[in-house]
Amino acid sequence: MESTPATAVVYLIVGLGNPGRQYQSNRHNIGFMLLNQLAERLDTSFSRLESKALVTKKKHNNQNIILAKPQTYMNLSGQSVASLIKFYKIPLENLMVVYDDVDLPFGRIRIRPSGGSGGHKGITSIIERLGTNDFPRMRLGVGRPPGTKGAASYVLKDFSGEDAEFLPHVLERAGEAIITFITEDLETAMNRYNPKTDGDNE
Repeated sequence: MESTPATAVVYLIVGLGNPGRQYQSNRHNIGFMLLNQLAERLDTSFSRLESKALVTKKKHNNQNIILAKPQTYMNLSGQSVASLIKFYKIPLENLMVVYDDVDLPFGRIRIRPSGGSGGHKGITSIIERLGTNDFPRMRLGVGRPPGTKGAASYVLKDFSGEDAEFLPHVLERAGEAIITFITEDLETAMNRYNPKTDGDNE
């Protein structure tokens, strides 16, 4: 059977964050952090700008992978995602969007095949641009702010203390989950990396 770029299986992994050095270590940028870790793991680097996103492409276990970090700022992330999906003709089941979630405890990974935005502006933008919320996503817990501090300002602060020390372990495990999604399937990744029992909000 003839194989062409147009018919090859392609996976698009999108990490959400805000561009700019001042944001790079923020909790809100954990999606970017994971994509950087994945690029290193796959021995590649972000060297080009496509559809308003920094992208890199790599073949792994005969699967074509595109890693993308939208450079539009968080609340316009859907522009890049929709454009990349259309250009590469990627089925939505081969999309995985990674982003921060204050409703999950720090370090918790939650993979789902679909769902609402939960108030996350990046996901809201993607849902609006794609016209559906039926796409896989990975939420990475960053925890709730202490005391009465608002979540909006909290996620724009850097990881610190024990969280900063444990972050590389979280990113490594999340990266393994992404590779499982690509090389096996979504259900296997969910079964292997989601919490077995918890009462976290969807």
